[in-house]
Amino acid sequence: MKQQTEPLTDAALISRVKQGDERAFTALVKRYEQTVWGFAFKLCRDKEKAEESFQDTFINVYRKIGQFDARAKFSTWLYTIVANNCLMHRRKRKLDGLMESYDEAPDPENESVQKQLAAWDDSPIHTVMNKELRARMDEAIQELPDEYRVVFVLRDLEDRTAEETAKILKLSVPAVKSRLRRSRIFLRHKLHDLMAA
Repeated sequence: MKQQTEPLTDAALISRVKQGDERAFTALVKRYEQTVWGFAFKLCRDKEKAEESFQDTFINVYRKIGQFDARAKFSTWLYTIVANNCLMHRRKRKLDGLMESYDEAPDPENESVQKQLAAWDDSPIHTVMNKELRARMDEAIQELPDEYRVVFVLRDLEDRTAEETAKILKLSVPAVKSRLRRSRIFLRHKLHDLMAA
């Protein structure tokens, strides 16, 4: 009777990859391919761009595995690479020029904004119930500036903590919270007519 072996930990696989073990790298890719693909698609909102980011992410992992700090969480490092790849692809396609700046988002201390915020659950994605709203939500997420969209995707779609999001994006926790608040306000504003119907 064959004895079942326990799967290697991330640390053990990474150690082997650093020594040039191709099978360990393949195992690492298999372990994280769904995570990387899912995050890349949510962030890029386009199959072709997500595929490019997916491929580039694992190329970057292979090339830079020697730089990975074993004291850090591998998934956090991976999310950072995916986010950078998606954002880089967007810049290459010059989509940033089409995005408006929402730095003048309404003041959340404003009473009318507070009423609007109170009408939504803590996470806007949890209110998406029907097809039309899903489609409108997807369009609205596309319109978010890159720096807000990546925070929104990590926090509200990937359920990452503010602390982990800050590490992934190399931001302060208050900056993450501010960008998340602005992205939620923008999305609520975009979807307000549907929510009020």
